[in-house]
Amino acid sequence: MTQSLSLGYSSCPNDIFIFEALVSGLLQQDQFSFTSVIEDVEALNLRALKGDLDITKISFHAWGHLRENYLLLDAGSALGRGCGPLLIARNPDRPQSLEKLTVAIPGELTTAALLLRLYAPELKNFKIMVFDQIFEAVKQGEVDAGLIIHESRFTYQREGLVSWVDLGDWWESETGCPIPLGGILAHRRLGDPVIQAFDQLLKQSITLAHQQTEAIWGSIKNHAQEIEDDVIKSHIDLYVTDFTESLGKEGRAALRVLLERGEKEGILPRFEGDRIFA
Repeated sequence: MTQSLSLGYSSCPNDIFIFEALVSGLLQQDQFSFTSVIEDVEALNLRALKGDLDITKISFHAWGHLRENYLLLDAGSALGRGCGPLLIARNPDRPQSLEKLTVAIPGELTTAALLLRLYAPELKNFKIMVFDQIFEAVKQGEVDAGLIIHESRFTYQREGLVSWVDLGDWWESETGCPIPLGGILAHRRLGDPVIQAFDQLLKQSITLAHQQTEAIWGSIKNHAQEIEDDVIKSHIDLYVTDFTESLGKEGRAALRVLLERGEKEGILPRFEGDRIFA
């Protein structure tokens, strides 16, 4: 009997890349049917707090608040090197202190926001925006700086903006770990057999996406904020890595470092359980 699952993910090229073969039927399977919910990652973070999605993409910052109810799948995560959020501004001269600045962030529960708070604890003034509105806010002087993610990191220079700090570079130099950005959670209520079965299907979906990219390219382009093929390809190449196919020991270690640092700074609640990975 086919089981129905609610499935949340964003419209970003890397998410469409990993899920499209599965939800479109390109990957043939009869275990599950899906109701897809495609929203901005911060909207998915907030929905996950309510627990109303069976499987969902989240920011790892949000996962720090969700460990009681959700397990992280081995497949589907965005971790890597040289792929961190950028703090951008109009003024190329970065002030010595960031304390009095107002910074636009792409959601309170995004990993970008967590990394910025770990990097600059003195920052207090944040303006929450949908990620693709941050450019204009910085350009118009509504904020002093903006924290950008997704396709924006490939196009900010076109807008005459400059990068003050690459938080990925900072994280890697601080910890030696790849930078953890987001992953796929499964609600614990599904039970281990269902969670493991879905995890394996997602791995197959990723493999098929690599093998038959042309079959899913139209859907990726339809959802992309930046429609140029080179931008889309750069996005996928940056965020779909070996860690996306499997976290492995290195990926899990990087996540533990992020969660521990968030807990130490009081940004994340302490988790007393003993299992967080599927």
